[in-house]
Amino acid sequence: MPEISTPYRILVADFSQESNRLNLRPTDEELFVVERGQDILRSPTGVLKGLTETLVKAGVTIEPVFSASGGAGGLVDHDFYLRMREELLDAVRRIKPDAVGLDLHGAMGTTETPDAEGDLLQALRHLVGPTVPIGVGLDLHGHITPRMLDNTDICIACKENPHSDFVECGQKVAELLIEQLEGRLRPVTVSALVPMILPGAAETASGPLAEIHAKAREYAALHPSIKDISIYNVFRFTDDYGIGQVVTILSNGPSADTPSIAVDLATRFWVERERFKDDLLTVDKVFERVRSSPDKRPFAIGDMGDRVAAGAPGDGTILLSAALDGYPELRGAVPITDPVAATRAIEAGVGATVTLSVGAGFTPGFTPRLITGLVEHVSDGNFIVEGPVGNGAHSAMGPTAVLRVDDRIQVLLTTKPADTIDPAAFTSQNVVIGDLDFVVVKSGFHFVLNFAGLATPVLVNTPGVGYYRKHQFEFRKARFWPEHDLSTPAITARQHSAGTSIRM
Repeated sequence: MPEISTPYRILVADFSQESNRLNLRPTDEELFVVERGQDILRSPTGVLKGLTETLVKAGVTIEPVFSASGGAGGLVDHDFYLRMREELLDAVRRIKPDAVGLDLHGAMGTTETPDAEGDLLQALRHLVGPTVPIGVGLDLHGHITPRMLDNTDICIACKENPHSDFVECGQKVAELLIEQLEGRLRPVTVSALVPMILPGAAETASGPLAEIHAKAREYAALHPSIKDISIYNVFRFTDDYGIGQVVTILSNGPSADTPSIAVDLATRFWVERERFKDDLLTVDKVFERVRSSPDKRPFAIGDMGDRVAAGAPGDGTILLSAALDGYPELRGAVPITDPVAATRAIEAGVGATVTLSVGAGFTPGFTPRLITGLVEHVSDGNFIVEGPVGNGAHSAMGPTAVLRVDDRIQVLLTTKPADTIDPAAFTSQNVVIGDLDFVVVKSGFHFVLNFAGLATPVLVNTPGVGYYRKHQFEFRKARFWPEHDLSTPAITARQHSAGTSIRM
Protein backbone atom coordinates (compact mmCIF):
# COMPACT_ATOMS: atom_id res chain seq x y z
CA MET A 1 0.00 0.00 0.00
CA PRO A 2 1.50 3.38 -1.01
CA GLU A 3 2.27 5.73 1.88
CA ILE A 4 1.13 9.34 1.98
CA SER A 5 2.62 12.27 3.88
CA THR A 6 -0.33 14.63 3.30
CA PRO A 7 -4.11 14.10 3.55
CA TYR A 8 -4.64 14.52 -0.17
CA ARG A 9 -8.06 15.12 -1.68
CA ILE A 10 -8.60 13.28 -4.94
CA LEU A 11 -11.67 13.82 -7.09
CA VAL A 12 -13.06 10.63 -8.68
CA ALA A 13 -15.67 10.00 -11.34
CA ASP A 14 -16.78 7.35 -13.83
CA PHE A 15 -17.99 8.37 -17.29
CA SER A 16 -17.83 5.35 -19.56
CA GLN A 17 -19.48 4.15 -22.72
CA GLU A 18 -18.28 2.30 -25.83
CA SER A 19 -19.77 3.93 -28.92
CA ASN A 20 -20.69 1.96 -32.02
CA ARG A 21 -21.40 4.58 -34.71
CA LEU A 22 -23.23 1.94 -36.79
CA ASN A 23 -25.93 1.54 -34.17
CA LEU A 24 -28.53 4.07 -35.27
CA ARG A 25 -30.04 4.39 -31.79
CA PRO A 26 -28.16 7.19 -29.97
CA THR A 27 -27.21 6.54 -26.37
CA ASP A 28 -29.07 9.24 -24.47
CA GLU A 29 -29.48 9.83 -20.76
CA GLU A 30 -32.15 7.11 -20.54
CA LEU A 31 -29.61 4.46 -21.51
CA PHE A 32 -27.06 5.54 -18.88
CA VAL A 33 -27.05 4.38 -15.27
CA VAL A 34 -26.16 7.53 -13.32
CA GLU A 35 -25.33 7.85 -9.61
CA ARG A 36 -23.95 10.90 -7.86
CA GLY A 37 -21.94 11.84 -4.80
CA GLN A 38 -21.43 9.29 -2.05
CA ASP A 39 -23.84 6.89 -3.78
CA ILE A 40 -21.08 5.90 -6.20
CA LEU A 41 -19.02 4.53 -3.29
CA ARG A 42 -21.68 2.14 -2.00
CA SER A 43 -21.01 -0.66 -4.49
CA PRO A 44 -18.51 0.49 -7.10
CA THR A 45 -17.32 -1.89 -9.79
CA GLY A 46 -14.43 -2.15 -12.22
CA VAL A 47 -11.81 0.57 -12.40
CA LEU A 48 -13.82 2.79 -10.05
CA LYS A 49 -13.82 0.06 -7.40
CA GLY A 50 -10.06 -0.49 -7.56
CA LEU A 51 -9.40 3.25 -7.66
CA THR A 52 -11.57 4.26 -4.73
CA GLU A 53 -10.83 1.32 -2.43
CA THR A 54 -7.08 1.75 -2.87
CA LEU A 55 -7.27 5.49 -2.19
CA VAL A 56 -9.35 4.95 0.95
CA LYS A 57 -6.93 2.34 2.30
CA ALA A 58 -4.06 4.77 1.72
CA GLY A 59 -5.79 7.46 3.78
CA VAL A 60 -6.73 9.73 0.88
CA THR A 61 -9.90 11.81 1.10
CA ILE A 62 -12.13 10.94 -1.85
CA GLU A 63 -14.32 13.56 -3.49
CA PRO A 64 -16.85 11.52 -5.52
CA VAL A 65 -18.69 13.31 -8.32
CA PHE A 66 -20.71 10.84 -10.38
CA SER A 67 -20.76 7.46 -12.03
CA ALA A 68 -22.36 7.51 -15.48
CA SER A 69 -22.16 4.15 -17.20
CA GLY A 70 -23.68 3.60 -20.62
CA GLY A 71 -22.24 0.18 -21.44
CA ALA A 72 -21.95 -0.20 -25.19
CA GLY A 73 -24.34 1.30 -27.72
CA GLY A 74 -24.80 3.98 -30.32
CA LEU A 75 -23.07 7.34 -30.25
CA VAL A 76 -23.71 9.32 -27.07
CA ASP A 77 -26.15 12.19 -27.34
CA HIS A 78 -23.87 15.23 -27.52
CA ASP A 79 -26.03 17.46 -25.35
CA PHE A 80 -26.05 14.84 -22.58
CA TYR A 81 -22.28 14.52 -22.87
CA LEU A 82 -21.84 18.29 -22.56
CA ARG A 83 -24.02 18.38 -19.45
CA MET A 84 -22.00 15.64 -17.78
CA ARG A 85 -18.70 17.23 -18.82
CA GLU A 86 -19.77 20.54 -17.30
CA GLU A 87 -20.93 18.80 -14.12
CA LEU A 88 -17.48 17.30 -13.74
CA LEU A 89 -15.72 20.59 -14.45
CA ASP A 90 -17.98 22.43 -12.00
CA ALA A 91 -17.04 19.92 -9.30
CA VAL A 92 -13.36 20.47 -10.01
CA ARG A 93 -13.80 24.25 -9.76
CA ARG A 94 -15.60 23.88 -6.45
CA ILE A 95 -13.41 21.23 -4.82
CA LYS A 96 -9.98 22.21 -6.19
CA PRO A 97 -8.61 18.68 -5.71
CA ASP A 98 -4.97 17.67 -5.38
CA ALA A 99 -5.48 15.12 -8.17
CA VAL A 100 -8.19 13.62 -10.38
CA GLY A 101 -8.84 9.91 -10.93
CA LEU A 102 -11.23 8.80 -13.68
CA ASP A 103 -12.83 5.57 -14.87
CA LEU A 104 -13.32 5.99 -18.63
CA HIS A 105 -13.72 3.56 -21.50
CA GLY A 106 -11.55 5.11 -24.19
CA ALA A 107 -13.87 4.59 -27.15
CA MET A 108 -16.72 6.92 -26.31
CA GLY A 109 -17.88 9.11 -29.17
CA THR A 110 -20.79 11.51 -29.33
CA THR A 111 -23.13 12.48 -32.12
CA GLU A 112 -20.70 15.33 -32.84
CA THR A 113 -17.20 14.13 -31.88
CA PRO A 114 -15.56 10.69 -32.17
CA ASP A 115 -12.99 11.44 -29.44
CA ALA A 116 -15.12 12.31 -26.43
CA GLU A 117 -12.49 11.31 -23.88
CA GLY A 118 -9.89 13.48 -25.60
CA ASP A 119 -12.27 16.42 -25.49
CA LEU A 120 -13.11 15.77 -21.83
CA LEU A 121 -9.49 15.39 -20.73
CA GLN A 122 -8.37 18.46 -22.67
CA ALA A 123 -11.05 20.56 -20.95
CA LEU A 124 -10.07 19.11 -17.60
CA ARG A 125 -6.36 19.80 -18.12
CA HIS A 126 -7.09 23.35 -19.22
CA LEU A 127 -9.01 23.87 -15.98
CA VAL A 128 -6.60 22.32 -13.45
CA GLY A 129 -3.36 23.38 -15.11
CA PRO A 130 -0.15 21.38 -15.59
CA THR A 131 0.61 20.57 -11.94
CA VAL A 132 -2.52 18.68 -10.84
CA PRO A 133 -2.11 14.96 -11.65
CA ILE A 134 -4.79 13.35 -13.81
CA GLY A 135 -4.99 9.55 -13.76
CA VAL A 136 -7.24 7.47 -15.99
CA GLY A 137 -8.04 3.75 -16.17
CA LEU A 138 -9.35 2.51 -19.53
CA ASP A 139 -10.70 -0.47 -21.41
CA LEU A 140 -8.04 -2.00 -23.66
CA HIS A 141 -10.44 -1.48 -26.60
CA GLY A 142 -10.01 2.26 -26.33
CA HIS A 143 -9.35 4.55 -29.29
CA ILE A 144 -6.25 6.15 -27.78
CA THR A 145 -5.48 9.56 -29.21
CA PRO A 146 -2.57 11.96 -28.67
CA ARG A 147 -5.06 14.39 -27.15
CA MET A 148 -5.88 11.85 -24.43
CA LEU A 149 -2.24 11.11 -23.67
CA ASP A 150 -1.12 14.75 -23.86
CA ASN A 151 -3.62 15.77 -21.20
CA THR A 152 -3.10 13.01 -18.63
CA ASP A 153 -0.24 12.04 -16.38
CA ILE A 154 -1.32 8.42 -15.97
CA CYS A 155 -3.31 6.75 -18.75
CA ILE A 156 -3.33 2.96 -18.53
CA ALA A 157 -5.61 0.08 -19.56
CA CYS A 158 -6.72 -3.28 -18.31
CA LYS A 159 -4.65 -6.11 -19.73
CA GLU A 160 -7.11 -8.96 -20.27
CA ASN A 161 -9.90 -9.78 -22.71
CA PRO A 162 -12.34 -10.97 -21.44
CA HIS A 163 -11.94 -8.08 -19.01
CA SER A 164 -11.34 -9.70 -15.63
CA ASP A 165 -8.79 -7.17 -14.34
CA PHE A 166 -10.59 -3.81 -14.34
CA VAL A 167 -10.32 -3.63 -10.55
CA GLU A 168 -6.56 -4.20 -10.72
CA CYS A 169 -6.31 -1.43 -13.33
CA GLY A 170 -8.05 0.96 -10.96
CA GLN A 171 -5.76 -0.06 -8.11
CA LYS A 172 -2.74 0.71 -10.25
CA VAL A 173 -4.08 4.13 -11.23
CA ALA A 174 -4.53 4.97 -7.55
CA GLU A 175 -1.06 3.78 -6.61
CA LEU A 176 0.59 5.75 -9.41
CA LEU A 177 -1.33 8.91 -8.54
CA ILE A 178 -0.15 8.67 -4.96
CA GLU A 179 3.44 8.06 -6.07
CA GLN A 180 3.26 11.16 -8.25
CA LEU A 181 1.77 13.30 -5.47
CA GLU A 182 4.50 12.10 -3.12
CA GLY A 183 7.22 13.02 -5.60
CA ARG A 184 8.32 9.43 -6.15
CA LEU A 185 7.06 9.30 -9.73
CA ARG A 186 7.68 11.61 -12.66
CA PRO A 187 5.44 9.98 -15.26
CA VAL A 188 6.45 10.03 -18.89
CA THR A 189 4.44 8.13 -21.49
CA VAL A 190 5.69 6.95 -24.87
CA SER A 191 3.26 5.65 -27.48
CA ALA A 192 3.47 3.89 -30.83
CA LEU A 193 0.61 3.27 -33.28
CA VAL A 194 0.14 0.87 -36.18
CA PRO A 195 -2.86 1.57 -38.47
CA MET A 196 -4.71 -1.74 -38.24
CA ILE A 197 -7.57 -3.36 -36.37
CA LEU A 198 -7.91 -6.94 -35.22
CA PRO A 199 -10.38 -8.72 -37.52
CA GLY A 200 -10.37 -11.56 -35.00
CA ALA A 201 -8.31 -13.45 -32.40
CA ALA A 202 -8.91 -10.70 -29.85
CA GLU A 203 -8.62 -12.81 -26.69
CA THR A 204 -5.47 -12.05 -24.73
CA ALA A 205 -4.94 -15.59 -23.41
CA SER A 206 -4.17 -17.22 -26.76
CA GLY A 207 -2.78 -16.61 -30.23
CA PRO A 208 -0.65 -13.66 -31.36
CA LEU A 209 -2.16 -11.30 -28.78
CA ALA A 210 -1.03 -13.55 -25.94
CA GLU A 211 2.47 -13.55 -27.42
CA ILE A 212 2.60 -9.75 -27.63
CA HIS A 213 1.42 -9.39 -24.03
CA ALA A 214 4.02 -11.93 -22.89
CA LYS A 215 6.74 -9.91 -24.61
CA ALA A 216 5.47 -6.74 -22.93
CA ARG A 217 5.71 -8.41 -19.51
CA GLU A 218 9.23 -9.52 -20.38
CA TYR A 219 10.25 -5.96 -21.26
CA ALA A 220 8.70 -4.59 -18.05
CA ALA A 221 10.59 -7.11 -15.94
CA LEU A 222 13.88 -6.12 -17.55
CA HIS A 223 13.42 -2.35 -17.09
CA PRO A 224 12.65 -1.25 -13.51
CA SER A 225 11.79 2.29 -14.62
CA ILE A 226 8.79 1.00 -16.58
CA LYS A 227 5.66 1.36 -14.46
CA ASP A 228 3.11 0.16 -17.02
CA ILE A 229 2.78 -1.15 -20.57
CA SER A 230 -0.73 -0.96 -21.99
CA ILE A 231 -1.73 -2.51 -25.31
CA TYR A 232 -4.86 -1.05 -26.90
CA ASN A 233 -6.84 -3.02 -29.49
CA VAL A 234 -8.92 -0.20 -30.90
CA PHE A 235 -12.70 -0.59 -30.99
CA ARG A 236 -13.52 -1.67 -34.54
CA PHE A 237 -16.53 0.59 -35.06
CA THR A 238 -14.94 3.97 -34.40
CA ASP A 239 -14.43 6.23 -37.41
CA ASP A 240 -11.74 8.79 -36.66
CA TYR A 241 -8.30 9.78 -37.82
CA GLY A 242 -5.46 7.81 -36.26
CA ILE A 243 -7.28 4.49 -35.82
CA GLY A 244 -4.99 1.64 -34.88
CA GLN A 245 -3.32 -0.61 -32.36
CA VAL A 246 -1.54 1.53 -29.78
CA VAL A 247 1.16 0.60 -27.31
CA THR A 248 1.82 2.97 -24.42
CA ILE A 249 4.69 2.72 -21.96
CA LEU A 250 4.65 4.75 -18.76
CA SER A 251 8.04 5.19 -17.12
CA ASN A 252 9.43 7.03 -14.13
CA GLY A 253 11.16 9.84 -15.94
CA PRO A 254 12.35 9.74 -19.54
CA SER A 255 13.81 6.43 -20.68
CA ALA A 256 16.19 5.82 -23.54
CA ASP A 257 14.73 2.34 -24.01
CA THR A 258 10.96 2.85 -24.04
CA PRO A 259 10.66 4.32 -27.57
CA SER A 260 12.26 1.28 -29.18
CA ILE A 261 10.25 -1.07 -26.95
CA ALA A 262 6.98 0.61 -27.92
CA VAL A 263 7.89 0.44 -31.62
CA ASP A 264 8.88 -3.21 -31.33
CA LEU A 265 5.59 -4.21 -29.66
CA ALA A 266 3.53 -2.22 -32.16
CA THR A 267 5.47 -3.70 -35.10
CA ARG A 268 4.60 -7.21 -33.91
CA PHE A 269 0.95 -6.48 -34.69
CA TRP A 270 1.80 -5.72 -38.29
CA VAL A 271 4.08 -8.72 -38.68
CA GLU A 272 1.44 -11.06 -37.27
CA ARG A 273 -1.58 -9.37 -38.85
CA GLU A 274 -2.69 -12.36 -40.94
CA ARG A 275 -3.01 -14.48 -37.78
CA PHE A 276 -5.74 -12.28 -36.30
CA LYS A 277 -8.70 -14.32 -37.51
CA ASP A 278 -11.77 -15.83 -35.86
CA ASP A 279 -13.05 -19.33 -36.51
CA LEU A 280 -16.81 -18.83 -36.26
CA LEU A 281 -19.52 -21.39 -36.88
CA THR A 282 -22.49 -20.78 -39.16
CA VAL A 283 -25.95 -20.62 -37.64
CA ASP A 284 -26.84 -24.13 -38.82
CA LYS A 285 -23.56 -25.60 -37.61
CA VAL A 286 -24.08 -24.08 -34.17
CA PHE A 287 -27.52 -25.60 -33.78
CA GLU A 288 -26.30 -28.91 -35.20
CA ARG A 289 -23.62 -28.91 -32.50
CA VAL A 290 -26.22 -28.22 -29.82
CA ARG A 291 -28.42 -31.01 -31.15
CA SER A 292 -25.62 -33.55 -31.49
CA SER A 293 -23.90 -32.83 -28.16
CA PRO A 294 -26.40 -33.47 -25.34
CA ASP A 295 -23.55 -34.09 -22.91
CA LYS A 296 -22.37 -30.49 -23.36
CA ARG A 297 -25.73 -28.78 -22.94
CA PRO A 298 -26.70 -26.15 -22.20
CA PHE A 299 -24.73 -24.10 -24.69
CA ALA A 300 -24.22 -20.33 -24.44
CA ILE A 301 -24.29 -19.09 -28.05
CA GLY A 302 -22.42 -15.83 -28.61
CA ASP A 303 -24.34 -13.82 -31.22
CA MET A 304 -21.33 -12.08 -32.77
CA GLY A 305 -23.11 -9.85 -35.28
CA ASP A 306 -25.70 -8.51 -32.85
CA ARG A 307 -23.45 -8.12 -29.82
CA VAL A 308 -24.86 -5.60 -27.39
CA ALA A 309 -21.47 -5.86 -25.69
CA ALA A 310 -20.00 -4.35 -28.88
CA GLY A 311 -22.63 -1.64 -29.20
CA ALA A 312 -25.18 -3.42 -31.42
CA PRO A 313 -28.89 -2.85 -30.66
CA GLY A 314 -29.62 -6.50 -29.86
CA ASP A 315 -32.63 -6.63 -32.19
CA GLY A 316 -31.55 -9.59 -34.34
CA THR A 317 -33.97 -12.47 -34.95
CA ILE A 318 -31.91 -14.88 -37.05
CA LEU A 319 -31.12 -17.25 -34.17
CA LEU A 320 -34.71 -17.18 -32.91
CA SER A 321 -36.01 -18.02 -36.38
CA ALA A 322 -33.47 -20.79 -36.88
CA ALA A 323 -34.40 -22.42 -33.56
CA LEU A 324 -38.14 -22.17 -34.22
CA ASP A 325 -38.06 -23.32 -37.84
CA GLY A 326 -35.28 -25.88 -37.99
CA TYR A 327 -34.76 -27.42 -34.57
CA PRO A 328 -38.13 -28.29 -33.01
CA GLU A 329 -36.61 -30.54 -30.35
CA LEU A 330 -34.38 -27.86 -28.80
CA ARG A 331 -35.29 -25.69 -25.83
CA GLY A 332 -33.69 -22.30 -25.40
CA ALA A 333 -33.83 -18.64 -24.43
CA VAL A 334 -33.27 -15.70 -26.79
CA PRO A 335 -33.10 -11.99 -25.82
CA ILE A 336 -34.39 -9.41 -28.33
CA THR A 337 -34.46 -5.64 -27.95
CA ASP A 338 -37.91 -4.42 -28.92
CA PRO A 339 -39.49 -1.69 -26.78
CA VAL A 340 -42.79 -1.77 -28.69
CA ALA A 341 -43.30 -5.53 -28.46
CA ALA A 342 -42.09 -5.63 -24.86
CA THR A 343 -44.56 -2.93 -23.87
CA ARG A 344 -47.43 -4.75 -25.57
CA ALA A 345 -46.59 -7.99 -23.79
CA ILE A 346 -46.30 -6.24 -20.43
CA GLU A 347 -49.65 -4.54 -20.95
CA ALA A 348 -51.26 -7.89 -21.84
CA GLY A 349 -49.99 -9.29 -18.55
CA VAL A 350 -48.76 -12.62 -17.22
CA GLY A 351 -50.90 -15.48 -18.46
CA ALA A 352 -51.98 -13.75 -21.67
CA THR A 353 -51.29 -15.20 -25.10
CA VAL A 354 -50.09 -12.58 -27.56
CA THR A 355 -49.07 -12.48 -31.21
CA LEU A 356 -46.27 -10.00 -31.86
CA SER A 357 -43.85 -8.94 -34.56
CA VAL A 358 -40.50 -8.78 -32.77
CA GLY A 359 -37.02 -7.46 -33.52
CA ALA A 360 -35.43 -5.59 -36.43
CA GLY A 361 -36.47 -2.21 -35.10
CA PHE A 362 -33.02 -0.59 -35.24
CA THR A 363 -30.58 -2.52 -37.45
CA PRO A 364 -30.91 -1.96 -41.23
CA GLY A 365 -31.41 -5.19 -43.14
CA PHE A 366 -32.78 -7.21 -40.24
CA THR A 367 -36.13 -8.99 -40.61
CA PRO A 368 -38.75 -9.04 -37.86
CA ARG A 369 -40.22 -12.33 -36.67
CA LEU A 370 -43.89 -12.98 -36.01
CA ILE A 371 -44.36 -15.06 -32.86
CA THR A 372 -47.23 -16.19 -30.69
CA GLY A 373 -46.44 -16.90 -27.08
CA LEU A 374 -47.56 -17.01 -23.49
CA VAL A 375 -46.47 -14.10 -21.32
CA GLU A 376 -44.96 -15.93 -18.36
CA HIS A 377 -42.97 -13.18 -16.61
CA VAL A 378 -42.68 -9.38 -16.52
CA SER A 379 -40.24 -7.24 -14.56
CA ASP A 380 -38.37 -3.94 -14.47
CA GLY A 381 -35.42 -5.69 -16.12
CA ASN A 382 -32.91 -4.76 -13.43
CA PHE A 383 -30.32 -7.24 -12.19
CA ILE A 384 -26.85 -7.34 -10.63
CA VAL A 385 -23.98 -9.02 -12.48
CA GLU A 386 -22.76 -12.03 -10.53
CA GLY A 387 -19.90 -13.33 -12.68
CA PRO A 388 -16.27 -12.18 -12.63
CA VAL A 389 -16.61 -9.77 -15.57
CA GLY A 390 -18.45 -6.74 -14.19
CA ASN A 391 -19.13 -8.38 -10.83
CA GLY A 392 -21.55 -6.32 -8.76
CA ALA A 393 -22.53 -3.97 -11.58
CA HIS A 394 -26.15 -2.88 -11.88
CA SER A 395 -27.55 -3.74 -15.29
CA ALA A 396 -30.78 -2.32 -16.67
CA MET A 397 -32.64 -4.04 -19.52
CA GLY A 398 -35.64 -1.78 -19.05
CA PRO A 399 -39.15 -3.17 -18.55
CA THR A 400 -38.94 -6.76 -19.77
CA ALA A 401 -41.38 -9.51 -20.71
CA VAL A 402 -40.66 -13.21 -21.18
CA LEU A 403 -42.76 -15.04 -23.78
CA ARG A 404 -42.83 -18.82 -24.02
CA VAL A 405 -43.13 -19.70 -27.72
CA ASP A 406 -43.94 -23.18 -28.99
CA ASP A 407 -43.72 -24.26 -25.33
CA ARG A 408 -39.92 -24.48 -25.64
CA ILE A 409 -38.33 -21.13 -26.58
CA GLN A 410 -38.34 -18.30 -24.05
CA VAL A 411 -38.03 -14.91 -25.73
CA LEU A 412 -36.80 -12.09 -23.49
CA LEU A 413 -38.29 -8.91 -24.91
CA THR A 414 -36.41 -5.94 -23.49
CA THR A 415 -37.03 -2.23 -23.91
CA LYS A 416 -33.32 -1.44 -23.63
CA PRO A 417 -30.41 -3.33 -25.23
CA ALA A 418 -29.83 -6.24 -22.86
CA ASP A 419 -26.27 -6.82 -21.67
CA THR A 420 -26.61 -10.60 -21.41
CA ILE A 421 -22.98 -11.47 -20.69
CA ASP A 422 -24.06 -12.79 -17.28
CA PRO A 423 -26.42 -15.65 -16.31
CA ALA A 424 -28.26 -13.23 -14.01
CA ALA A 425 -29.77 -11.60 -17.10
CA PHE A 426 -31.73 -14.82 -17.53
CA THR A 427 -32.17 -16.08 -13.97
CA SER A 428 -33.52 -12.68 -12.91
CA GLN A 429 -36.36 -13.31 -15.39
CA ASN A 430 -37.14 -16.77 -13.97
CA VAL A 431 -35.33 -18.53 -16.82
CA VAL A 432 -33.78 -21.77 -15.55
CA ILE A 433 -30.64 -22.17 -17.63
CA GLY A 434 -30.03 -25.76 -16.55
CA ASP A 435 -33.38 -26.82 -18.00
CA LEU A 436 -32.48 -25.53 -21.47
CA ASP A 437 -30.39 -26.74 -24.37
CA PHE A 438 -29.08 -23.28 -25.21
CA VAL A 439 -29.21 -19.60 -24.36
CA VAL A 440 -28.32 -16.84 -26.81
CA VAL A 441 -26.04 -14.14 -25.39
CA LYS A 442 -25.34 -10.83 -27.09
CA SER A 443 -21.61 -11.04 -26.40
CA GLY A 444 -18.51 -12.41 -28.01
CA PHE A 445 -15.99 -12.86 -25.19
CA HIS A 446 -16.98 -11.66 -21.74
CA PHE A 447 -19.77 -14.21 -21.34
CA VAL A 448 -17.26 -17.08 -21.48
CA LEU A 449 -15.98 -16.32 -17.97
CA ASN A 450 -19.39 -15.53 -16.52
CA PHE A 451 -21.04 -18.69 -17.83
CA ALA A 452 -18.12 -20.95 -16.86
CA GLY A 453 -19.45 -24.13 -15.27
CA LEU A 454 -23.02 -23.32 -16.36
CA ALA A 455 -22.91 -23.54 -20.16
CA THR A 456 -20.58 -24.50 -23.00
CA PRO A 457 -19.54 -21.37 -24.94
CA VAL A 458 -19.70 -21.24 -28.73
CA LEU A 459 -19.50 -18.31 -31.17
CA VAL A 460 -21.75 -17.96 -34.21
CA ASN A 461 -21.25 -15.93 -37.37
CA THR A 462 -24.36 -13.75 -37.58
CA PRO A 463 -25.10 -10.52 -39.46
CA GLY A 464 -25.26 -7.16 -37.74
CA VAL A 465 -23.27 -4.12 -36.71
CA GLY A 466 -21.46 -5.88 -33.86
CA TYR A 467 -18.89 -7.73 -35.96
CA TYR A 468 -16.38 -6.37 -38.44
CA ARG A 469 -16.40 -7.62 -42.02
CA LYS A 470 -14.20 -6.04 -44.66
CA HIS A 471 -16.00 -3.42 -46.78
CA GLN A 472 -19.32 -4.00 -45.01
CA PHE A 473 -19.25 -0.55 -43.44
CA GLU A 474 -18.12 2.86 -44.69
CA PHE A 475 -15.22 4.58 -42.97
CA ARG A 476 -14.88 8.24 -43.94
CA LYS A 477 -11.97 9.26 -41.72
CA ALA A 478 -10.17 6.12 -40.61
CA ARG A 479 -7.67 4.30 -42.79
CA PHE A 480 -6.48 0.94 -41.53
CA TRP A 481 -5.66 -2.63 -42.48
CA PRO A 482 -7.50 -4.76 -43.53
CA GLU A 483 -10.23 -2.31 -44.62
CA HIS A 484 -7.70 -0.46 -46.78
CA ASP A 485 -4.73 -1.72 -48.76
CA LEU A 486 -1.82 -0.15 -46.93
CA SER A 487 1.88 -0.44 -47.54
CA THR A 488 4.11 -1.31 -44.61
CA PRO A 489 3.56 1.61 -42.21
CA ALA A 490 6.32 3.70 -40.66
CA ILE A 491 5.87 2.99 -36.96
CA THR A 492 7.40 5.66 -34.75
CA ALA A 493 7.35 6.58 -31.08
CA ARG A 494 5.83 9.70 -29.59
CA GLN A 495 6.58 11.04 -26.10
CA HIS A 496 3.86 12.61 -23.96
CA SER A 497 4.87 14.53 -20.88
CA ALA A 498 3.54 17.56 -18.97
CA GLY A 499 0.98 18.39 -21.63
CA THR A 500 3.40 18.13 -24.55
CA SER A 501 3.74 15.66 -27.37
CA ILE A 502 7.03 15.02 -29.16
CA ARG A 503 7.71 12.66 -32.07
CA MET A 504 10.88 10.65 -31.53
